[in-house]
Amino acid sequence: MYDPTVARLTYRALLGRRRAAILFVLPALLVVIAVAVRVFAGADDQIASDVLGGFALATMVPLIGVIAGTGAIGPEIDDGSIVYLLAKPVKRPTIIVTKLIVAIAVTMVFSALPTLVAGLILNGNGQQIAVAYTVAALVASIAYSALFLLLGTVSRHAVVFGLVYALVWEALFGSLVPGARTLSVQQWALATAEKIGAEGAITSEVGLPLATVLLVGATVLATWYAGQKLRALKLAGEE
Repeated sequence: MYDPTVARLTYRALLGRRRAAILFVLPALLVVIAVAVRVFAGADDQIASDVLGGFALATMVPLIGVIAGTGAIGPEIDDGSIVYLLAKPVKRPTIIVTKLIVAIAVTMVFSALPTLVAGLILNGNGQQIAVAYTVAALVASIAYSALFLLLGTVSRHAVVFGLVYALVWEALFGSLVPGARTLSVQQWALATAEKIGAEGAITSEVGLPLATVLLVGATVLATWYAGQKLRALKLAGEE
């Protein structure tokens, strides 16, 4: 279920000059914010949690997921080059799974590592806050990559829809509207952070058992449906 050639092509597409530059902006901004907060406010557990939860997990991780998830397949569908890939003797599920693995890896590197660095700068991992949010970023990277990879297979405007989801649903509704929190990847990831952090340091609106089921379910379902859409695209081309 993994093809090195597909992976190499996907990495090359995601880490090209323009896209890589975009990927570096948000992590760099997070580290700069962390340094500024530490200099002016000192080491404060609550501030560290607010910065990592409010910017890193609620904004940076989903945005990087949009770039990596949609970029893993969307541009190939838009410019028609996906036809050449589909002509190769590679199973369609293998293409999707390989691209998902690459998207997850890129999202993790550009979101989880900066989150850990920022957390250590903010409060030196007091109350396990830095590690907790790093694990949350890793978990969220998997679900976001699958969801945005699916979006890249079903819409030519995947980036726009992905940005709306990331900025409006996750960053706004997922943080503020009680009813929307249960359907927020951010809250699912926070459930893992709550388990790792010191008692009372981090809170989630979703319990860990439910969050685990929703995370796994969303990832598997999105990956499966993306494979179905890719298979349909192949059949349409043959017709």
